[in-house]
Parts: sequence; structure tokens; C-alpha cells
Amino acid sequence: MKIEELYQCFLQCDSVSTDTRKIEPNSLFVALKGDNFDANTFAQEALNKGAAFVIIDNKQYFTDEDKMILVPDSLTALQELARHHRQQLGLPIIALTGSNGKTTTKELINTVLSEKYNTKATIGNLNNHIGVPLTLLSFNEDTDIGIVEMGANHQKEIELLCSIAEPDFGYVTNFGKAHLEGFGGIEGVIKGKSELYAYLRENAKTAFINLDDPIQLEKSKGINHFSFTLSEGGNVRIESASANPMVKIQFNNQTIQSHLIGIYNANNINAAIAIGKYFNVSDAEIKNAIENYIPSNNRSQLMKKNSNDIILDAYNANPSSMSAAIANFIQIDAEGKIAILGDMFELGTESIAEHQKIVELLRNEIGIKTIFVGKDFYANKISSDHIHFYKTFEEFAEVFKNTKPQNKAILIKGSRGMALERTLDII
Repeated sequence: MKIEELYQCFLQCDSVSTDTRKIEPNSLFVALKGDNFDANTFAQEALNKGAAFVIIDNKQYFTDEDKMILVPDSLTALQELARHHRQQLGLPIIALTGSNGKTTTKELINTVLSEKYNTKATIGNLNNHIGVPLTLLSFNEDTDIGIVEMGANHQKEIELLCSIAEPDFGYVTNFGKAHLEGFGGIEGVIKGKSELYAYLRENAKTAFINLDDPIQLEKSKGINHFSFTLSEGGNVRIESASANPMVKIQFNNQTIQSHLIGIYNANNINAAIAIGKYFNVSDAEIKNAIENYIPSNNRSQLMKKNSNDIILDAYNANPSSMSAAIANFIQIDAEGKIAILGDMFELGTESIAEHQKIVELLRNEIGIKTIFVGKDFYANKISSDHIHFYKTFEEFAEVFKNTKPQNKAILIKGSRGMALERTLDII
């Protein structure tokens, strides 16, 4: 079936789904295959649940000529359909990637631009080779600007996502120690994330640049850009940024008081300000949007529980974001502090060494009771009165549930697989 014929089927549908558990009436179901499943087996079930059409790539399950669309590869069909849809809409698309802060920055950009435009952005972290096409297919003729988050854990992934989304604008939040296993070290991370710059350069598009980041400055050479800085020379100048613990920005002689914790979030806010200015959002609208943005999904959330002030940042972690969170926690003014830190995943052969560096950061911070949870932190166990190690969350929980901390400042951070938000149940 040609792409235009497939597109006509898509236009008759109200949504796209890849999961029969979440099927909606009059949707297009795409049967994808994984290492441990083949959604072709659920094709008829999808129709039974109300799907208008089903894309499959296994002839064995082709049982309905009117509603089943047989293609060589369902994933490729999904990606080509998304690219075709993007081309038909022709709306401006902003792509963003980076090691840390992608989702928060995406949400801030969306919040700011929504003051003036009808925007749509990646939902949650649907930012891979499946999520990006689904995001694009959620845009429609009423969408003024699309915002697409792009995640990657190996080379050529951002290149692929750019070929699908064909962004007009791009922003790289930073280059940090994330997914070292897949990228092959920090140089591999820089190379992989810079694939967004390569696309923008080759297609004469525009990059948003943080002039205070020397890697961004170097890797974005030769690209039309719009910049922000805390010094001089950018299109947008941020007068000052501070955090204690919430980030406060001085911009165009006005103060923006955010609900985001940690100075590491300042550049996420600054990027949203710059992009807002590029798209002619007023200063008052930018201030209103950022001050009303409340983080969620275990990302830099500040909450109160049983007299304790808790910084919950348990959605993800890598050496760069962990170090930044610790540095911020150290400078917070509080009488009693507890840091509960979980293993950082996907670091490959660098994992033990990177966990050791984090332990060393806190070795001499006797004012912070530190609890490390996970096998890689445990492998770096030291003897200390203020640092404690547990191999598993269960071992930690068994001990901690009886401590009942009161009037403490508590940082909770770890990789998603550690699910450290469970700590809230035992505080």
C-alpha cells in the first residue's frame, strides 16, 4: 500500500494506538513486534475493541481485507506515516534532546508558548523511535507549534528521529554522563546529541543556543541560531539566576520565581524564556507561564510529609544530574539533612567508577546523613558514621521504616529502575 493510501486511512481515525489495552474507538492500531511479543497476534482483538483499521506485518493474521493493512514492516510504516503527516501539516516543529532536563525543558517551552499559541508536545517521555512518530501523529490542523522531545542511548538515533520529525528548530539541553554504555563514553554522548545540530545545519534550520555552554557553542558552528546567556552578546540576556531552593530568574528587569528546585534547572527556564522571546511571547506572559508551572512525575518535586521537607527527584539519574542535585542539596540551608540516593543505570563499564565518584562527593559532608541504595553503590561501600549502604531497596526499607525522621530536609534521587519514590511510603 502506498503512503498516500495509508494516510487516507489514518485521516479517518481519531487516534493511533500500539497497545490493545488502551485501544480507543475509531483508532488506528499499529501492530509492533518486540523481543518478547508480537502485537500482530492482537490484531483481531484491536478490531473487536473498536479500532477502525489495523496495520500488521504478519500475513498469518491477515483476516480482514477491509480493515487490515498488510505492510512489510509495521514500525517502518508508522514512521513513514508520521513523516508524511508532518509534511502535510507544515507547522513549525521544535526538537529538543540532551542528557538532562529534556522533559522539564519541553514542558516549560510548551507552557510558555501556550500563552500565545495552540501548541502540542510530547506526552510524558514518548521520545524514542516509536514515541516520536506517535507524537507527530497527535498534531493536527489546529496545532500552531509542535514540540518534540528526542531521547537516545546510542549513535544515529537522533539522526533517525530528525529524519522523521524534520524539525525547523532544535535545542540541546546539555551534554552529560548519561547512557554511557550505549554511547561509548562522554565523547560518544556529545557526538550522538550533536546529530540534531547536523540536521539543522544541513537543512538550513535554526538552533537555540546557550552561549554559556562551550560545547553547544562549538558544536553548533555554522548554524543559524538564536541564543541566550548570563553574560553579554546573546539575543536574550538573563540578568541573574539563583536557587534557594527554588530557582529565581532576573530577566528584563523583572523577577521570575519558579517552583523548580536547584540551580541546575536555571538553564531549562532560560531556554524557555529565549524560545518564548523568539516566538514573540510577551515578558508578562513568559513570567506568568513559568511561575505557574508545577513540576510533577517525581521530577524535582518539593513536598511536605510528616514535618519533613522532601525533594523528590526519582524519575531518573546519571552522574551529571546526580552531582548537580547533591551540589544543590549541600547549599540548602536546613538543620538536618538526609540524602537517599539510588543506583544510576546504563553506565556500562564506567558504572562502578562513576558511583565511587558520587560516594566521594559526600564522604566529608558530615552534616548530611547519606543512604546509598543499590548494588553499584554498595560495591563502593566505605566505613563512615554518616554514610550507610544497602544492596536493595527492601533491605533499606526494612531499616528505615523504623527511623521516623522529623523536621528534616530529605533528597530522594535515583534512576527510574530504582523506583525510590517508594521511600515516601515509609517516611
